[in-house]
Amino acid sequence: MNSPPPIHRVASGSASGKAATAASSPALRGAASRLLNVGYGNLVTASRVVAIVAPTASPMRRLRHEAAERGKLVDATEGRRTRSIVVLDSDHVVLSAINPETLAARLVEDDAGPQA
Repeated sequence: MNSPPPIHRVASGSASGKAATAASSPALRGAASRLLNVGYGNLVTASRVVAIVAPTASPMRRLRHEAAERGKLVDATEGRRTRSIVVLDSDHVVLSAINPETLAARLVEDDAGPQA
């Protein structure tokens, strides 16, 4: 029996270090405002987010399992409990330890611009 493909675990540094790197990179300078923080300094491109869902329902557990089998699962929980699943348009599934409501608020804030 073949072993399943590995889950991509995201190594995290300091959150401010990653944000500074993204903002200072010439290729990402304009994209820095379009990144969504999914927790612990891990970022995804906000424009590629299709859905943010809670992981408790059976279909979401299946989605997670199938993504792992396809090698499209990214675990950004840093070993903590998965509280939300972020589905990207590239068919990647990102596990986050941040609540779905919090991620949705961050995503809406990114779209509307900073609130003054």
